Formats: sequence, C-alpha cells, structure tokens
Amino acid sequence: MKFINIGFGNMVAANRVIALASPDSAPIKRLVQDAKDDGRVIDVTCGRRTRAVIITDSEHVLLSAIQTETISNRLDDSMNETDDEDLIEEE
Repeated sequence: MKFINIGFGNMVAANRVIALASPDSAPIKRLVQDAKDDGRVIDVTCGRRTRAVIITDSEHVLLSAIQTETISNRLDDSMNETDDEDLIEEE
C-alpha cells in the first residue's frame, strides 16, 4: 500500500483516492458542506486555506492546504512506482 503526503505530515492511501478537486466551485462547496453535516470531513489544513479537496472510496472528504496539482503529481508518482515494482516482479 502506497501513501501520499497531503500536507503537514498527513498521509492518505493512494489506492483509496477517487477524486481530487479544487474547492472553488459551487458543487464542491456543497459536497464539502454535506460531508461536514454528516461528519465525513477530515480537515488537515492546519488552519490554512483549503486548496484541494480529496474524495475517497469510503466517501470521506479530506481538505488539504496543498495545491491540487501537487497532490496529483504525488499520486501519479506513487502509481508509477507501483507499476515499476510490478514489472520487476514479473521479470
């Protein structure tokens, strides 16, 4: 299982991430508010501005102060490492 850093020493399992979104659009704001009402939000911004919203397969919503693009790159790097390991094991 690979973990990616989502800021301030907080990690999320790479295979559990369903979507990354910017918190600026109205639908994402509604999604975050609904998740707050249901107790499914995990805020790891440490009091800073939310710059990325991460949606997991367990329907939890994580709020991060790291840019969406940065998290996407880390997620992509994590997935590529997994692919490389699979190729090595197959040989």
